[in-house]
Amino acid sequence: MHKSVALWLTLLTVCVFGVGPAFSEDALDKVLPVRGFCIAAPSRSELDSFVQFIEQELAPRRVNTLVLRVDYNFQYASRPDLADRDGLSKDDAARLAKTCRDHGITLIPQLNLLGHQSWANHTGRLLQVHPEFDETPWVKMPEKYSWPNPDRLYCKSYCPRHPEVHAVVFDLVDELCDAFEADALHVGMDEVFYIGEEKCPRCGGRDKAELFADEVTLIRDHLNKKGRRMWMWGDRLLDGKATGIGEWEASENGTHGAIDLIPKDVVICDWHYERPDPTAVYFAMKGFDVVTCPWKDAAVAVQQLDNTLEFRAGSTEELRPHFRGMMQTVWSGAGGFLREFHDHGREGDDGGETASQCFRTLYDEIGNLPVD
Repeated sequence: MHKSVALWLTLLTVCVFGVGPAFSEDALDKVLPVRGFCIAAPSRSELDSFVQFIEQELAPRRVNTLVLRVDYNFQYASRPDLADRDGLSKDDAARLAKTCRDHGITLIPQLNLLGHQSWANHTGRLLQVHPEFDETPWVKMPEKYSWPNPDRLYCKSYCPRHPEVHAVVFDLVDELCDAFEADALHVGMDEVFYIGEEKCPRCGGRDKAELFADEVTLIRDHLNKKGRRMWMWGDRLLDGKATGIGEWEASENGTHGAIDLIPKDVVICDWHYERPDPTAVYFAMKGFDVVTCPWKDAAVAVQQLDNTLEFRAGSTEELRPHFRGMMQTVWSGAGGFLREFHDHGREGDDGGETASQCFRTLYDEIGNLPVD
């Protein structure tokens, strides 16, 4: 048994249940409140197998939170020009919501806001239909994408100060939450490299931390009015230079100061994939609920789980509730992941570990916690 697990179970037994080995039915929730899984929404042709995966794999492993990256894979009625005709329908969303509800899983759809409005050499649906929202219209999409490049193009952003952008994206936000019967929305906002660009007539020269914080707060306030909670990735709130974490899993373009300017009820998804950087402590000490997120390195995931259990076991009463738990992330399509998973997590194309291997290992560790 890991030392952190033993420490937590000792404290839990003595302080909550009294001396003795017995645990209540919700003991695992007390140890690890969030046990999450994040993946792209399936295509309609993959829906049956994905529902089966929820029922036969997620639920038995006691996954209780599913973040489904929907984005534009949906038949939006409010903005049909942004809809994918082959995307999930309202009935498909209701089916996924019911499946999750029947198995005690909180379903949280995701729509990438601010950043990730392009990928590789093509723009996403929002900027295809509304090129006027582009933060950097002078940066042209290359025929063949490579990194690094002279334009520092990773993904496009929309301009957070465009006067019409929020009327559009908030229609999508509301429809997505209604369709998936969700009381929370994951809004992405990771890896924002373009913000407050000098040539932008609306936000050029403005403080990037304030711009980022204003956008977070505006989205949060919109969700809050309808009783919904905002989830987001945490990398732009970390100082990549001071920590040495760098520009991907943290920020080197000045957005990190936003951490002191945004509402504290935003849930932070703290992702680190190559090292178990203990930045969850930083978010918790700033007053945020934080969920730690691995990808495909199983050893890192296990250490992150150990850290989370130690943080919960060893923290004050004020800090402990902020360490919410773990969420496995998947960055391939749902269909590709399911094929990989059912092939028992064969090696990735580069010969390395895969997300499905990491998922199995992480949830084996969680399943071995003696809390039932």
